[in-house]
Amino acid sequence: MRTAPRQYAELHLHLGGAVLPRILYSYLHKVKFDRLHPDKLAIAHQYLKTYPTYERWEKKLTKPSKTLTEYLEAHKIVEPLQTVSSVAYMVNRLLRGCYVFENLAYLELRYNPYFRIDRTLPTSQAVDKMKELVATIHATAAANFREFPIVFSQILCMDSRLPNEINAAIAGIASEMKAEVCAVDLAGPDTVYQERREELLSSIKYAREKLGLNVTTHLFETTSGSLEELVPYCDRIGHGIQIPLHYPHLLPLLAKNRICLEICPTTYFRTGSIQSYAELRPVFQTCFDLGVAIAVCTDNSGLHGVRLPLEFERLLTHKVINFHEMEVCRENAFRHAFRWPGLVERRD
Repeated sequence: MRTAPRQYAELHLHLGGAVLPRILYSYLHKVKFDRLHPDKLAIAHQYLKTYPTYERWEKKLTKPSKTLTEYLEAHKIVEPLQTVSSVAYMVNRLLRGCYVFENLAYLELRYNPYFRIDRTLPTSQAVDKMKELVATIHATAAANFREFPIVFSQILCMDSRLPNEINAAIAGIASEMKAEVCAVDLAGPDTVYQERREELLSSIKYAREKLGLNVTTHLFETTSGSLEELVPYCDRIGHGIQIPLHYPHLLPLLAKNRICLEICPTTYFRTGSIQSYAELRPVFQTCFDLGVAIAVCTDNSGLHGVRLPLEFERLLTHKVINFHEMEVCRENAFRHAFRWPGLVERRD
């Protein structure tokens, strides 16, 4: 008897790392003669001069890093390519891959809109440009829904490097555009978290308490990202692997508040956070034992060369989880999605 293929929900995917390097490089060649858009022309020539072969381009974007801060440098290369005039091309290719190769039924795509506009603009004009970017991504997903029927929403990232004014503006856009945006996130290098802890807490409290937004944050990915005071304001936590490993006293709070951890296995190898899958086993097992929900995610699938089903397969192969636990994690993603409209399909 045949059964329908298993469907997946992706809760943690960054636009900057979601598009395959091959597609990005093809885009550079596509626009290198586009005289109608001088900005595209200039960046294409700049990048193709620096990376004259695809092999050099791919190596730059996909090389493993020793730290999270170093890992984030690849996003600085990709972000200028994902502007209002080009992002539709990127999102179209992304949705196609998610539907055809991953069988995604649901996708929350996160990104920082400020890093994809002209940052010399006054704040009011920057806000308008960011809104245009959000609207363009939403319209692209809607236009592709018939061919790639994925329930789609956006998460806007505030950033640890940005001033409060800009982070507040990003949260304000999320509040104004709730049809397009399902949540806000806190991202960026966690090496500055401690020195900016009061400002970051203020930004999260403003988003949650003043604007009533859903909140997910990049916390406890490394030991530098340990801001315990942010946890009560989170609906989900991006990564959070250090909590079961080094801050287990927080696990009852996560379980009580139904805060889901968005675990992205391949990322931790790319950032040097872990060296083997054996180190992930206690993360999962401790959370299962204490009733803390885990959703498996890819984080930067394009730059990692990994699809969501493969993340699950590797966890199974390395005996981090079993088949029942895999199904629990798959269901968790749907249950903790901010905009999933249907029932959670159960597969025994």
